[in-house]
Amino acid sequence: MRSDLVFGALSHVSNRYQLCQLASKATRKLHKPNTRLQDTTNEVLGRFHTTNPGSAEAKVSQVSQPVERRRAA
Repeated sequence: MRSDLVFGALSHVSNRYQLCQLASKATRKLHKPNTRLQDTTNEVLGRFHTTNPGSAEAKVSQVSQPVERRRAA
């Protein structure tokens, strides 16, 4: 049941509002066409139960490559 997934995810995120925001962002990024949105949401909440979503988000931002900027001629 989804309530079990939500309570499991709350073990790493103490604020329900923050959990909702993180889950919606992750669902948008992980969703694949031709699959149910509910299944993607359940997968995200399952991942949040096993790992801390705050630390995963910090790692993603550190791994990104610096953007090269063009200089005016």
